[in-house]
Amino acid sequence: MSKVRKAVIPAAGYGTRFLPISKAVPKEMLPLVDKPVIQYVVEEAVASGITDILIVISRSKRAIEEHFHPAFDLETELEAKGRADDLAQLRQMQSMARIHFIWQPKMGGLGDAILYARDHVGDEPFAVLLGDTVVTTEDSSRPVTRQLADVVEKHGGSAVALQEVPLEKVSRYGILGGTEIAPGLIRADQFIEKPKPEATPSRLAVSARYVLSPAIFAHLEKTPKGKGGELQLTDAMASLMQEEALHGLRYEGQRHDIGNKLDFIKANVHFGLQHPEIGAALREHLAQLH
Repeated sequence: MSKVRKAVIPAAGYGTRFLPISKAVPKEMLPLVDKPVIQYVVEEAVASGITDILIVISRSKRAIEEHFHPAFDLETELEAKGRADDLAQLRQMQSMARIHFIWQPKMGGLGDAILYARDHVGDEPFAVLLGDTVVTTEDSSRPVTRQLADVVEKHGGSAVALQEVPLEKVSRYGILGGTEIAPGLIRADQFIEKPKPEATPSRLAVSARYVLSPAIFAHLEKTPKGKGGELQLTDAMASLMQEEALHGLRYEGQRHDIGNKLDFIKANVHFGLQHPEIGAALREHLAQLH
């Protein structure tokens, strides 16, 4: 099987749940302590063996492009002030992988964003990491994207990350049903976008990470648009599942969805407590609030 070496990060959405700040600041650029969300996502891709990353952006997302672009004037200033650690960190971030950008001129759903990556991906399997979601695992050497790549490189087809959700929340997610062929590994036979609780095939929800076969592009092209004129990736994957294997992997870890204010604050607390500079002081401060 082909190695997974390319990734697509969709980051073109408006982020309306974060208005008014998201009018000027992309939600993917909101900070988790001292790094923007999108940097954590790129770092996961790199830690998974990805060397080539395409970020799909829109008109209001130029700050993402600027973040990963070399800043020689800033480097010169840091060097002059003897701030070697900051300079090394900046240069390391800018050289993590080959990062490219493409514009999605009109919002058309996740499936539409993925279609813009067709020329970049070619005929290789590729990872998709949602740009507003950070996923952590207890073993940092085995990110979820790496685990999915291992599944595809061994079994072929495509693979999605899964987490179990309460029955009353299945209508918020794409839900996968199928047969467990190895511990935690599901061979899918159903993939339904936002099912009603009484019609759901399981409580296993897709969790913001995918490794897809390049055959997905042909299915995206023939998939009709859904509600709001959006092209749903899950609809195309359900179609692809009829001709290629689709696997779901239940992973041990935590999803930090930065799509709403409360989860954003929770994520900052989580990463703040782990931060070597402020973790202890933050823990003490939180204890005093009780």
